[in-house]
Amino acid sequence: MEYLKLSIENHVAFITIDHAPANALSSAIIGEIGDAFDQIGQNEDVRVVLLHGEGRFFSAGADIKEFTEVKNGEAFIALTKKGQEVFEKIESFPKPVIAAIHGAALGGGLELAMSCHIRLVTERAKLGLPELQLGLIPGFAGTQRLPRYVGMAKAAEMLFTSEPITGTQAVEWGLANHAFSDEELLPKANELAHKIARKSPVALKAAIELLNYSKHDSYYKGVDREAALFGKAFDTADAKEGIQAFIEKREAAFKGK
Repeated sequence: MEYLKLSIENHVAFITIDHAPANALSSAIIGEIGDAFDQIGQNEDVRVVLLHGEGRFFSAGADIKEFTEVKNGEAFIALTKKGQEVFEKIESFPKPVIAAIHGAALGGGLELAMSCHIRLVTERAKLGLPELQLGLIPGFAGTQRLPRYVGMAKAAEMLFTSEPITGTQAVEWGLANHAFSDEELLPKANELAHKIARKSPVALKAAIELLNYSKHDSYYKGVDREAALFGKAFDTADAKEGIQAFIEKREAAFKGK
């Protein structure tokens, strides 16, 4: 794989996103993540998956420059549906998946983290969905997963303001399980992964299947509607202004068109 590192030790598969400088989630990386989980799913020796980012960030978001190469909203819908499919694969994966988050998990990076069963963070990590700052909306089921963890009011605040929260706040809000110092994160994540790996794989698979029954039909309808509105937002002048402003590192001037 070009952008991922994959290793297996004592029943734990370690997936590391390695795409400097920000581990931005391009369509190629999302495809590799899907392939990695397909590979791990066929390996009976693996009982737990630990997902982490190389360098300064877990993942600072989607690859915005790639957005400039998308021709229209229909193509954007196809892109978002692929991401939704891969992240749904992770959430319904029959083996527990732990995200170890440092630096930042923003936009698509947070959506990836939210698809994992357990999230461990550093106290100073930044977690957020800043898509509205670009004149867009989250496209990888972020609008549907975030309220399940933090509630409607806090999800609205995070979306509307585009402001990230810290790892410590994420634990307080229910978005993450535990917060650690930068030095403690990976050792603690390893410890938890190996503790879970000692459980029966059959029982773990059953528990994950049952947990996913908490996602009602309205969740999946919301995910489909998110993809449609994602494409619609992309076709607006505001989205073009937002993306260009991001690239030029300036504040966007939205006109509601």
